[in-house]
Amino acid sequence: MLYFSELDGKTVRTEDEIVVGTLQDFIFLVSSDNPIVTKMVVKNPMGQRMIISIDYLKKINNFLTIEKEFLSSYLEENELYLEKNLLDKQIIDLKGNKIVRVNDVALNQDKEKLSIAGVDVGVLGVIRRIRFLGGDNVYRILRLFNIKVTSEFLSWADIQPLELIRGQVRLRKKEEKLEKVRPEDLADYLEKTNVINARKFLKILDTEKAADVISNLNINYQTSIFKHFRPEKAAKFLTFIDPDEAVDVLLTLSKNRQEEIISYLDENTRSSIRRLLELSKNPIGGLITTEYLSVESDYSVRQTIDIIRKKTVDFSSLDYVYIVNKDEELVGVVSLHEILLQDLDMPMYKFMTQNVIVVHFTTPEEIVIKKMLKYKLYALPVIDENKHMEGLITLDDLSGIILRKLR
Repeated sequence: MLYFSELDGKTVRTEDEIVVGTLQDFIFLVSSDNPIVTKMVVKNPMGQRMIISIDYLKKINNFLTIEKEFLSSYLEENELYLEKNLLDKQIIDLKGNKIVRVNDVALNQDKEKLSIAGVDVGVLGVIRRIRFLGGDNVYRILRLFNIKVTSEFLSWADIQPLELIRGQVRLRKKEEKLEKVRPEDLADYLEKTNVINARKFLKILDTEKAADVISNLNINYQTSIFKHFRPEKAAKFLTFIDPDEAVDVLLTLSKNRQEEIISYLDENTRSSIRRLLELSKNPIGGLITTEYLSVESDYSVRQTIDIIRKKTVDFSSLDYVYIVNKDEELVGVVSLHEILLQDLDMPMYKFMTQNVIVVHFTTPEEIVIKKMLKYKLYALPVIDENKHMEGLITLDDLSGIILRKLR
């Protein structure tokens, strides 16, 4: 078995030892269950890239040897670049029901063809690439300390790559395995692509699972999805989403679009949605507080406690610590009690609650109260359309509204 990292940058020369250039990439046929490498991308000494059919490849050893009478080719329909479209990209591990990253690509070579056997998603895939970039010291250090790093190989049959090219997505139908992947993970995965690809991806899930995924997308992406759905299809998805969440989505659409979608809902759902939309005249925007604490997901408990001591001296109270990623997107929440139960060196992402209950600036007051009571939470984070936390709303902030309703 060959790995792309072992071939990347190798010299390509003809049978009569004329140097053509260096290997930059492979091109493979996506539509096949056993993806065949069809072409190679070579950078010539002048810095120009040329595409050469794999049919001209004669031998792979220290060099890639090709026939001397080769011709240039071009990318065709259903073909993708290996490095550009697969390496370092996130894929779905259907066997492990999770999202992983491609660190290297394994290739099978026989007398007739070169094909993609699978991918390496482990640390060894990264180390292998570093070695071929001149980073042999990493491998030597691991061996010196007798640290064994194994390959985490996934066969092509066990992965679901989301291919991005010319607005198309090529997916093998693995519905029964995709159903096992967490909706939050699928949502994060889809947010890295465009709406056209996301819609095609959602088609292979059953409606209820697709609705779960949509409800975990950021509000901006939800809006884009619903703008592209036909009204009857949008209504079908909304029946599987909590009415409170459905209203958050509808509020981002125009009045005409709202009415089109609502007209396709059954009478009970339509009535509930209309009542909640009426409440949107009283959003929570003016009630939120900026008195909250967030830390990055890789912070340890020790670091988090230090930050609590330094930054919350003037806080009136602190019940939750919110977890954000490098892009400042809200990805989790942890209560103070949970923090105190952990080892000091434990990173926050290891024990945070990932499915965070959130609200938006436009969320009606009554819906916020309902969410707090339903999930037994004292406070809810307020996020913007890109999952960035803008503040917090607490039960205290809403106490006046609750009292008025009780009178």
